[in-house]
Amino acid sequence: MRIFITGGSGLAGSKLAEMALARGEQVYSGYAHNQPPYGKEVKFDLLDANGIRDTIERMRPDVIVHSAALTDVDRCERKKDLAYRINVEGTRTIAEAARKAGSYLVYISTDYVFDGQRGLYREEEETNPVSYYGLSKLLGEQFCLDQGCIARTCVIYGSRPASGKVNFALWLLNALKSGKEVRVVTDQFITPTLNSNLAAMVLEAANRNLSGIYHLSGAARVSRYDFACELARAFDIDRRLIIPSQMSDIGWLARRPMDSSLDTSKASRTLKNRPLNLYESLQVLRDEIL
Repeated sequence: MRIFITGGSGLAGSKLAEMALARGEQVYSGYAHNQPPYGKEVKFDLLDANGIRDTIERMRPDVIVHSAALTDVDRCERKKDLAYRINVEGTRTIAEAARKAGSYLVYISTDYVFDGQRGLYREEEETNPVSYYGLSKLLGEQFCLDQGCIARTCVIYGSRPASGKVNFALWLLNALKSGKEVRVVTDQFITPTLNSNLAAMVLEAANRNLSGIYHLSGAARVSRYDFACELARAFDIDRRLIIPSQMSDIGWLARRPMDSSLDTSKASRTLKNRPLNLYESLQVLRDEIL
């Protein structure tokens, strides 16, 4: 199977490329700035519609996993036009090119399509993003509904940094191991997602040509603070360095949903590679790092 991954140097895309290569797939990793560690490198710009069309037409992949996006929530709020061009128009161009090439498409979306008023959202529930990032990703979904699978996920973390960024779990571990106190909010609830678990679920969805919306995140709803405490426990680190804080103390520009946790029961029923609970995910992460 020939797979083209946009965002091949990102946290989700690079792990997906690594695992697909290990399974013997032919992998092309698209990137804009940071060279991807796995797969054949393909320079790729979501602002270049003609370049997108030419790349996909020339490659004619069996599967496209569209994981590239402008994901900086506050930057999306400051630069809405840029967010729209990348997350909406770029996704539309990819979907159109995928349709023309006959490619199955997996669109990586986000828990931020929900307003966070209730949590444990199911796939069919009403969306209502409170940030422009969430809105731009939701608008991107509409172009992908009839071409494959929309995979909504939440707070991806993994054992290695990607695209020059350190994910939430690694940031915590690095700070705690150095003896620094870290402030983590107690009033934002998530379903954190190990990138290798997400990659396995996405690959299965592609192999089986699943259609529709799936919530592909971790299976445990926790606050960011409790996630930090469980992470410290898994790595035998003093949890007293984790200082409880509130969302109102952070000073974010864009609003964040207070509880954007995802109900993963549909994925658990459908997939052999089911969403992992937090204990399982952290044991995998520990094994990968240690």
